[in-house]
Amino acid sequence: MTSDSVETATPSPLPTTTFTASPTPTIEELVFPFTIDGLRQHDFKSGAVHIRSTLDENDKFTTYLIDYPSDGLKITGVMQIPAGEGPFPVILLNHGFFSRSVYNSGDGTDRASAFLAEHGYVTLASDYRSWGDSDIGSSFFYSGLVIDVINLLNAIPSIEQADPNRVGMWGHSMGGGVTMKALTIDTRIKAAVLYSPVSADFADIIARWGPGCFGDAAQGELIAGCNSSDVIPEDLPQNVQDAYRFVASDEEALKRVSPFYHLDDVNVPIQIHYGTEDGKYLSGTPPQWSVKLTQGLRDAGKHAELYQYEGEGHSFIGQPWFDFMGRTLRFFDKYVK
Repeated sequence: MTSDSVETATPSPLPTTTFTASPTPTIEELVFPFTIDGLRQHDFKSGAVHIRSTLDENDKFTTYLIDYPSDGLKITGVMQIPAGEGPFPVILLNHGFFSRSVYNSGDGTDRASAFLAEHGYVTLASDYRSWGDSDIGSSFFYSGLVIDVINLLNAIPSIEQADPNRVGMWGHSMGGGVTMKALTIDTRIKAAVLYSPVSADFADIIARWGPGCFGDAAQGELIAGCNSSDVIPEDLPQNVQDAYRFVASDEEALKRVSPFYHLDDVNVPIQIHYGTEDGKYLSGTPPQWSVKLTQGLRDAGKHAELYQYEGEGHSFIGQPWFDFMGRTLRFFDKYVK
């Protein structure tokens, strides 16, 4: 009897798949985008200014509610165009800190915008991200606000009556800090005026108002810094939050986000105004911040003018305000117009 032989096949080995975990970004990599050097390398994404509606019209200028794109966000603001054909020089105005629950487009810049528009300037005042009807977006140490302001600068050529080659910048309080940061990044601005500015050194700001805090706020956002501008969306990864905390607590890291340590890169004349009674309340800015910045600019060989207003607080009232804006107008007429 013959038995059939059975041949057993040897199975082929299964292919081996190697999975490589994505590298976790380092603190250094997470911090870099909102440093001065990182913002210089930022890929700014802008577009055209869009008029939403006409807010007011008189024989000297027309006021519009506008929006414009900024790195994928829609940012609102106010524009005023003088009567006439132009093209007119342009002033970008940066407002100070307001609680988002009470802020309306144009708050903090409306008086100065009207004054400058009456004297032949197109004025543009961004609400920044997360203020007014703007989209909410991240901002660390004013970096997001500066991105919005520079993207508005990029959008100026879309305004028929505006001259993109004649642009100045004006900033009040927090807006002064935004202005100083913009000046270390963009060379197109011809001159700048700072009005009761925050310190250009974030160590001073943190010493006065604290290193920031995370807590629930309106519209599902998280705010880093109870009195600050820094907005952190609720879905922000923990490692990015850790990077923010690291910078806020590290002396050397703070220098990388502070304009004060990059004054060699500022190449425009600057005029600074402050009231002697400012800073007596926590919401104000101490006069020594203006003095420190002026001295720093002069030590760096820059043109810096400093004016003090006896008895005035964080926002000037009556004749001192007109004195301040008269100096502002003459300064812009000399260096921008």
